[in-house]
Amino acid sequence: MSDAPTYYSTTPNLLPLYARALRPGRGSPTRDIELPALSASLLGAHTATRNLHRYSQLCGFPDSRYLPITWPHIMAFSLQMRVLTERDFPLPLLGLVHLENTIMQHRQIGAGEPLDTHVHLGGQTRTHRGIEFELRTDAIASGDKVWEETSVILYRLPAEKGCKPSGDKTRPALPNYPHQQRIVAPADTGRQYARVSGDSNPIHLYALTAKAFGFPKAIAHGMWSKARALATLQAQAEWQDGPMRVNCKFRKPVLLPGQAILNWQTGPDEWPFQLLNEKGDAPHLTGSIEWL
Repeated sequence: MSDAPTYYSTTPNLLPLYARALRPGRGSPTRDIELPALSASLLGAHTATRNLHRYSQLCGFPDSRYLPITWPHIMAFSLQMRVLTERDFPLPLLGLVHLENTIMQHRQIGAGEPLDTHVHLGGQTRTHRGIEFELRTDAIASGDKVWEETSVILYRLPAEKGCKPSGDKTRPALPNYPHQQRIVAPADTGRQYARVSGDSNPIHLYALTAKAFGFPKAIAHGMWSKARALATLQAQAEWQDGPMRVNCKFRKPVLLPGQAILNWQTGPDEWPFQLLNEKGDAPHLTGSIEWL
C-alpha cells in the first residue's frame, strides 16, 4: 500500500474511473477499517473551461470575471473520483452518501486564473450509521491557498448488536426566516449537471436508473442544490463579496422534476439559509454563510 500523492498535469479521464467504481469489491467493509492517506493533485488547471458558462447558467450564477464559489468543486471532481477509486480505498463508491459540505473562499478567484488543486482523505469516525470520513480539497493560486472544501461522507453499515443511536429523535422545529424564493428543478437537471460536472451517478439521471437504487424518481445532485441556493443569495442587494465560509448539511434530496423553497435571513456577519420542500415543512438542506 502506498500513500504517496499522485500528480497530474491534465485532468484525469473519468471513464476508467467509473469502470473502477463498478469492479467487484474485496469483501464487506467493517467498522474497524482504517482509511489510507490517499491524495491526488492537478497542477496548473484552467478555470475558464468551456463548461463554466453552462454551469453558471444551470445554477443561476451571473457571468462574471470571478468564478462561482462552487466552481472549484467541479474542477476537482475527477481528482476526488481518482482518490475514491484507488485500489487501496476500501469502501465501494456507490455506497457513499454526501452528508455535509463546507467551502471556505479566502478571496475571489478570477475566471481564467490557473489553480493547483489538491485532494486528500481526512479524518474518519465511527458512528451508529457507519463510517464517516472527510474528503478535503485545496485550491492554490500563485503559492497561496485561495479556496478549500471539506466534504463529510458516510458509508452505511448495519448497527452493531446492542448499539442504539443516542439523542432525541424528535424533529426540531424549523426556523422561520423572513426571506424566501421558489426554486424550480426541471426533470433534466441531473443530466445537465452531469454534463458539466462529470458526476454521472445513475440516481441523478433518470427515474428508471434511480429506482434501481431505491429512489422513486431521479434526484438532484446535492451540490447543484447548494450552488442554486448560493446563486439566488448572491443576487440579493445585501450580498457581500470577499472571504467567506459556506457550510451546509444535506437532508432529503430534491426529486426531479420538483420545486423547493429557499428561505434565508440576512445579517452583517452571517446569513443562515435552508432549502425546504414545496410544502415548506421539511428541509432538503440547511446551512449558513459567514463573512470572514
